[in-house]
Amino acid sequence: MTLDRRALLATPLLGLARPAFAQAYPTRPIRIVIPFTPAGTTDLVGRLTAEMLGRRLNHQVVVDNRPGASGNVGAEFVARSEPDGHTLLLTTIGTGAINFAVFRDRMPYKPEDLAAVALMTRVANVLMAANNTSIRSVADLVREARARPGAINYGTAGIATSPHVVVEQLRLATGIDITHVPYRGSGPMLTEMVAQRIETGMDNIPSALPFIRDGQIRAIGVTSAARNASMPDVPTIAEQGLPGFEATAWFGVLAPAATPAAVVQRLGAEMNAIALDPAFRERMAALGADVPGLTPDGGTTPAAFAAFLRAEIAKWSDVVTRANIRVE
Repeated sequence: MTLDRRALLATPLLGLARPAFAQAYPTRPIRIVIPFTPAGTTDLVGRLTAEMLGRRLNHQVVVDNRPGASGNVGAEFVARSEPDGHTLLLTTIGTGAINFAVFRDRMPYKPEDLAAVALMTRVANVLMAANNTSIRSVADLVREARARPGAINYGTAGIATSPHVVVEQLRLATGIDITHVPYRGSGPMLTEMVAQRIETGMDNIPSALPFIRDGQIRAIGVTSAARNASMPDVPTIAEQGLPGFEATAWFGVLAPAATPAAVVQRLGAEMNAIALDPAFRERMAALGADVPGLTPDGGTTPAAFAAFLRAEIAKWSDVVTRANIRVE
């Protein structure tokens, strides 16, 4: 038999290989890597996603917390894993977009090392002021900052976190000079705000909401395009003289880049169903989180999430570069 003849006969078998693989998937437990420590918004979204995916697939889905280097440790682990759909990453705005600009040449993986599967939810940040200040709006903050350049401190959960970069976006938009005070997480920063040792701060709504509802900290603006249902009386920053200002933290699912397209599409469909499931939405709404919003019905697809990621990487690269944010 000639080589051409053997190749011709083998072609149909090769064509059947991918659908057979996709049909058999999954063949062992699926692992969702969460690149941060247990507790907090990232962990909650990841664990709920894992629980609901396991029920939908009638298959074991486990959570693996791998923190370190602003999420880069866990993300790199997934990027280097076998691309068969059994190891996934619960990505954040940091590991999916901001870190590429902040860490630059020190990033251990590239955007193209991971494949977009689904955006699960979006979470706005909230700009806050301590109760012992007279700051009750963005205009108040701008006025006081211009009167006392560099004297007003703002706290965040750490360098290069979503709240840090969003305040830098605000600082660039208004031209004010305020001083960043990074903490090791939201908890310590919020504690300092309650104790009135820092004047202002920015954080994800889920972690800040209990303190705001108890009146321990004053909310002065949310970073989403529309007001947040969990605090409808708090205006957006865009409403307060900065039209077009928008920034949301977000959480999604990525897979190793070479994962078969059929598996990515299967996972994308399952994740979309989870993101729109009333039970998932109820849990997210209680945290002030919103639907993915990448499709007309509010859902998500791998292609739509891929386009979203490209836009986010470009957006935050510009902000990080102009604000000269670096991790030494």
